[in-house]
Amino acid sequence: MNLHFIIFVHLINFFVSLKNLFLSLFIVLISFPLFASESTDAILKELNEAIKNKQHYVKIKEERILNFKKIKSDNLTKEQEYNYNKTLYLEYQKLNSDSAIQYVKKNLKIAEELQDKELYDLAQLQLVTLYSSSGKYRESEAILKNINKKNLALSLVPNYYISYREFFEHYAANSYSPEYRKQIGKYRDSLLSVLNPNTLEYQINRIQQDIFIHKKYNDPKKQLLVLLNKTKEENPQYAMITYLLGKIGEATHDLEARKKYYALSATSDIKNANKDNASLQELALVFYEIGDVDMAYKLTQSAIEDALYCNVQFRTLLMSEVYSIINTVYLEREAQRKSELQIYLLCISLLSLFLIVAVIYVYIQMKKVSRIKTELFETSQKLAELNKDITETNSQLQESNLQLSESNLVKEEYIAHFFNLCSTYINKLENYRIILNKKATAKQFDEIYKILKSTTLVDNELEELYKNFDIIFLNLYPTFVKDFNALLIPEEQIVLKQNELLNTELRIFALIRLGITDSVKIAAFLRYSLSTIYNYRTRARNKAAVSRNDFEEMVMKIGSMALKA
Repeated sequence: MNLHFIIFVHLINFFVSLKNLFLSLFIVLISFPLFASESTDAILKELNEAIKNKQHYVKIKEERILNFKKIKSDNLTKEQEYNYNKTLYLEYQKLNSDSAIQYVKKNLKIAEELQDKELYDLAQLQLVTLYSSSGKYRESEAILKNINKKNLALSLVPNYYISYREFFEHYAANSYSPEYRKQIGKYRDSLLSVLNPNTLEYQINRIQQDIFIHKKYNDPKKQLLVLLNKTKEENPQYAMITYLLGKIGEATHDLEARKKYYALSATSDIKNANKDNASLQELALVFYEIGDVDMAYKLTQSAIEDALYCNVQFRTLLMSEVYSIINTVYLEREAQRKSELQIYLLCISLLSLFLIVAVIYVYIQMKKVSRIKTELFETSQKLAELNKDITETNSQLQESNLQLSESNLVKEEYIAHFFNLCSTYINKLENYRIILNKKATAKQFDEIYKILKSTTLVDNELEELYKNFDIIFLNLYPTFVKDFNALLIPEEQIVLKQNELLNTELRIFALIRLGITDSVKIAAFLRYSLSTIYNYRTRARNKAAVSRNDFEEMVMKIGSMALKA
């Protein structure tokens, strides 16, 4: 039971892991085109930089060769001098074929002096490749025919097959005969039969055979990608690996792969100062196909410069065909651009002429405008003064209107209450008359005297009057008490008793707010002496939080319509 459970758990974990793996692969596949595009752009940018600094890389290699030449000793043996020349041949092989030929010929003489057939045959085979790349096919073929493979040292047999293979590769540049392609395949097969299968050279030749002869692409691509990860950019074989990946991209119609790998190959060749390269030519064709003639022309020019510098005739022949096509299109485009430029220059000239005329016209108009502007300024100053006077007058009128509106509101409110009070007092007087009449009819003269002597009625009516005043006033100015207190220092602010609307002090300033500023009238209304009213007003000014002189003026503005506006 436990065993079955454990197996079941492991199966679940396995399927979960498998699901995560598929999900990861799916994400990678979706993201790949974006990364590939960014990678290709970066590679092309690096290639452009390399082309720009091409002479710098050549200088580095030439300095390295020069430093090597300086260490040559005068006491070298013939064998040591042979190896010294061989090293210089390898340095010049892909840089300058004429210099490489010079050092190989020196080794031929040394080998003759040493009567060393193996060294002589090695120099002969080196010379074959140099001659065929330089276009000296007859000389190259003559040397090959004079070499007897059976008499070659075993170590030189691979060199023999390489020389034949490269001879036909170079010669095939002048002719597209299938026979030469067969010969290349034949000698590559022979080379594979003698190379060590564990070497990089064997693997690259095997892959070339699969691509160009057997038209296989999937397996070679996988193998090349493995080799690419193991090979550094400074390794000369790096350029060959990426070039072959570009060829697979060409065969499988993968434009992005062609651009990427030909660019990598070309960049590697430039940085290694390898002037005998094919990648620039292939990349130029890619850009020509996609319509980027400027880039195609730039790459073609760079490739031809390299071929001429190295004196690699077969490359020059290959490039001449491509160059003639690209150059024609480039020149046509340049002619079109020149024509467009002439049209633009003509348009610019006409626009410049129009601009000059416009500037003159604008200058004349500006003089007129300046004169008018001066006149307008003077007029505007006068208008500003008039406007200022009008504004002040409007402000005064507005303030007067507000005061009138406020006065009208107060009058309307008080007139309404006045009629109401009059009606009330008439009713009260009628009631008072009826009471006195009844008392008189009943001859209750003592009662009548007692009523007439009492002040209770008057006191009640005064209290009722002040209460009505308070209600009417606070209805007009509901925030009066709060605003009045705001004009006083905090410790002197008025606190009303319970159910008290206004007190005597507040009523005095309520009357002032209504425009009754005469202390005599205020005293008559409130039934106080004139000195009492004066003392209230003076004490309030002394408690003011504002200027004493402005206090009553500010009271008169409490709740005004002008302030609300």
